[in-house]
Amino acid sequence: MREEYDFSNAKKNPYAKKIKQQITINLDNNVIEYFKKQSSECGIPYQTLINLYLSDCAANKRQLKLSWQ
Repeated sequence: MREEYDFSNAKKNPYAKKIKQQITINLDNNVIEYFKKQSSECGIPYQTLINLYLSDCAANKRQLKLSWQ
């Protein structure tokens, strides 16, 4: 490993705007366990599965339909 690196010709990451943002979210234990089980079956980390699911909802503009009784 070099002692010094020359970054004078460095370029910004063109994908920087697509970098994920870390947040804190409260999920029920059964939801986490569901995605962890799915994770072990398909070999994809459970947080990635949750992100993929939410990304699909956003991309397809899914609307939440709830009825309180």
